[in-house]
Amino acid sequence: MPLRKWVESANYAIEGILHAAKTERHLRYHFYAAVLILLLSLILGITRFEFIAIAIVAIIVLSVEMLNTAIEATVDIIFKEYDNRAKIIKDIAAGAVLTASIGAAVVGYIIFLPYLKNIFENGLKIAKHSGEDIAIISFVVLLILVIITKTFFGKGSPLRGGIPSGHAAIAFSIWAAVTFLSEAFLPSFLVLILAVLVAQSRVSIGVHKPWEVILGALLGSVVTFFLFKLFL
Repeated sequence: MPLRKWVESANYAIEGILHAAKTERHLRYHFYAAVLILLLSLILGITRFEFIAIAIVAIIVLSVEMLNTAIEATVDIIFKEYDNRAKIIKDIAAGAVLTASIGAAVVGYIIFLPYLKNIFENGLKIAKHSGEDIAIISFVVLLILVIITKTFFGKGSPLRGGIPSGHAAIAFSIWAAVTFLSEAFLPSFLVLILAVLVAQSRVSIGVHKPWEVILGALLGSVVTFFLFKLFL
């Protein structure tokens, strides 16, 4: 089935991200930086175009870092012993990562400097955002946190098993977002039921243990509630 093949392909791709994040500390640092930059962007209230620029350079840095990891692994397979050609290949790949990182730093400096100057002159004022924007940012932050958490435990596959349950985290994040966006009991309650059913199904089919699902539910709801409380 096309959908099943797509899920399997996505699973392999995320497996690659998890493996790279688990084995390469620099990639983990970039993920940490991505979360901090997202939060800083919300706090400072940068424009949509500025946020798009920040998001693009962050994606470029992460992608180049993963390509560097793949190149290094390939070189290690081809060259079993020390070879100057292997060193040159690895140096060039590392240079690409450094170039992308410097470019991202320059873009970040240009965008964030006026906002940081304003903080020193007028004090810190946390910007407010629409609920829709916060919901999207919460989803992205949550995905990064799930990836980072799974790399530490290394159990299961990205879309099947592992700590915490990504399905439960996303389901309860959606519930928290709907609660804030609707400000009504019935929609919140109905989505909560769906979130519980999603979490319960992960246990029923043997993909997760109950405590893994509970951790995912707590992670998704707490992160989303925190961001909405802070920025709405």
